[in-house]
Amino acid sequence: MATFLYKLGRFAFRRRGLVALIWVALLTVVGVGAATASAPPNDSFSIPGTEAQKAFDLLEQRFPGGNADGATARVVFRAPSGEKMTDPDNKAVVTKTVADLEASSPQVASVANPYQTGAVSKDGSTAYILTTYKVNALELKDPAKDGLEEAGKKAQESGLSVQIGGDALQEMPETGATEVIGIAISAVVLAITFGSLVAAGLPLLTALIGVGIGISAITALATTLGLSSTTSTLAMMIGLAVGIDYALFIVSRYRAELTEGRDGEEAAGRAVGTAGSAVVFAGLTVVIALVGLAVVNIPMLTKMGFAAAGTVVIAVLIAISLIPALLGFAGKRVFGRKARRRLEERAAAASSTGSAASDGAEEKPNMGTRWARFVLRRPLTVLLVAVIGLGAAAVPALSLELGLPDDGSQPTSSQKRQAYDAISDGFGPGYNGPLMVVIDTKGSDDAKGAAEQVRKTIAGLDDVAGVTPAAFNKAGDAATLTVISKSKPSSVDTEDLVGDIRDKAGDFKSDTGAEVLVTGQTAMNIDISQKLNDALVPYLVLVVGLAFLLLMVVFRSVLVPLKAALGFLLSVVAALGAVVAVFQWGWLADLFGVEETGPIMSMMPIFMIGVVFGLAMDYEVFLVTRMREAFVHGEGPGQAVVTGFRHGARVVTAAAVIMISVFAGFIGSTESMIKMIGFGLATAVLFDAFVVRMAIVPAVLALLGKTAWWLPRWLDRALPNVDVEGEGLRKLLEGSDPAQQHDKDSDPDAALTRV
Repeated sequence: MATFLYKLGRFAFRRRGLVALIWVALLTVVGVGAATASAPPNDSFSIPGTEAQKAFDLLEQRFPGGNADGATARVVFRAPSGEKMTDPDNKAVVTKTVADLEASSPQVASVANPYQTGAVSKDGSTAYILTTYKVNALELKDPAKDGLEEAGKKAQESGLSVQIGGDALQEMPETGATEVIGIAISAVVLAITFGSLVAAGLPLLTALIGVGIGISAITALATTLGLSSTTSTLAMMIGLAVGIDYALFIVSRYRAELTEGRDGEEAAGRAVGTAGSAVVFAGLTVVIALVGLAVVNIPMLTKMGFAAAGTVVIAVLIAISLIPALLGFAGKRVFGRKARRRLEERAAAASSTGSAASDGAEEKPNMGTRWARFVLRRPLTVLLVAVIGLGAAAVPALSLELGLPDDGSQPTSSQKRQAYDAISDGFGPGYNGPLMVVIDTKGSDDAKGAAEQVRKTIAGLDDVAGVTPAAFNKAGDAATLTVISKSKPSSVDTEDLVGDIRDKAGDFKSDTGAEVLVTGQTAMNIDISQKLNDALVPYLVLVVGLAFLLLMVVFRSVLVPLKAALGFLLSVVAALGAVVAVFQWGWLADLFGVEETGPIMSMMPIFMIGVVFGLAMDYEVFLVTRMREAFVHGEGPGQAVVTGFRHGARVVTAAAVIMISVFAGFIGSTESMIKMIGFGLATAVLFDAFVVRMAIVPAVLALLGKTAWWLPRWLDRALPNVDVEGEGLRKLLEGSDPAQQHDKDSDPDAALTRV
């Protein structure tokens, strides 16, 4: 592996014009393909194997044109103090709004007049118009949305308080200035790390090129492969993250090789052969984590995972080919002016004495070296402090409650939240998420009697505020009931109610022959949460298990991959604990702008595992492969740890700070789900990079000593030798023309004159 990548790096550096042209041509081709491709299809959101999905499918069959999954909007009216919605003037406004909504778009399926459907509160203060559409929220066109908003504005002019809720209007979340600050911090960190604007710009440039190719390819192939407009979301986030990381690793190693006196082509070859090997295997771990999302069996999530995995593959290919080509164009400018001057002085001094350039061993120890030596002196203390600290942060995770947030978790300033609160105050919280019970009466002798028995039984259950009469289809072989809970849609009581109705399904079947299914947005959210919960352990076993095998191949060790996996689990659980403390318990809620606490988004654990695992293994592979390389080349276990930190700690720190700042930028969003994701990912990267990789890893390696690199002989023979540490490459270079190699390595002037 290292030898092949070494040759690839030299070729890319030498034929940089050709390599750059190939990537530019590829970007152009996919860009044109994306520009000329038809619009990507909208998500047909389905959850195979769930009762809610089965009920939706039944509704589509028995109620053609009923639009079971169509978008909905609630236009909520509140009368001024001292007035009622039943007053003639207010009633006229509502009636006019109903007419406006009916004429607003051909996508409107029905508009329910509150005075005919009973959607007026008992005290007369509140009323709402329920508007349903023929398509789901993602397929709703702008004219339909504009018509809805315009109807609300006209009604507002009459003096009534009017808010619009439901999923028909997707409000764009505001991220505020923090996202911009996060990007700015990333640029500053890169500039400080490299001391050169050119070197700092390379990771950003190549990451953008990789994401551009990936997103354009997704868009161009959207219709062919059935990829939706939301598939690229995860691909963009992950592509930028790993693209910057991988470029950082290659550029950093290239600069280190130059400082040792090698010419540009040789430095590029060695950088790609060593750091590039780490990049390839780090990329494979990320791909495993993303492709593993298929285990959840949610089609949209599977497509997002595969699309993001493709973007990671592109990032790896760019790192091992385009990066060395661009380094050839950059020349001496990969160093800042001061660094170039120091190299020139060292080159001149070495040239006058005829000795090789210093390898930096006698230079003043950097922060990474000093920290590694500190950990080696007190490994047990560092390990205990780190583990106890993460363990304490993980304690709140024991109280983790998962669910999908509703409009009640939106900021109080949002229109959806105001509509939600108005309905809760006027009618009860359950009206914000009614349950739909679908009754298949094909197997029943008395369809109407069966439906009435189901209605009466459900009405007698705990937490039921009301049940509407059964509404049959034209064929008379299916009916629907609307069940209103006393509790809000995201509450545990509503989840229990859904479970109680489903528990009665067997009795309904045996007593009446009718099959009873529960669906609706609330039931769908409950089923999604359950499906994600059920998939969590299989997904974790698959991802960690495959990555463990891969890391065994990379490190030729059993204990190092085990330590990597356990450290990752500890950091993720600790991060989940922090999420629970802030978003469920409300600790520091004001600081992070959390207005409403509640259950944690059910996708959060799997999402964090997939994203953070990939980034964590990036840091693990890059840091520890440098230690493994030093160990294989003859250094003792302790000195190998110091060497790994001397060369890798600065880059890993920079990569982690960049990722933390980017993720933390989303904390400023007004959307609770985005805020939660940003906080969770930023916290997880913080814990994993600075506590696990920077403290636990060196402490464990120090305690294990040579045992850390132990591998049974039979397993060593069975595993393929991929030579990530570059031992085969070293032998190849030592076996080449000795005089030529000596000339290259002993002439420090080449470090600058041949770049």
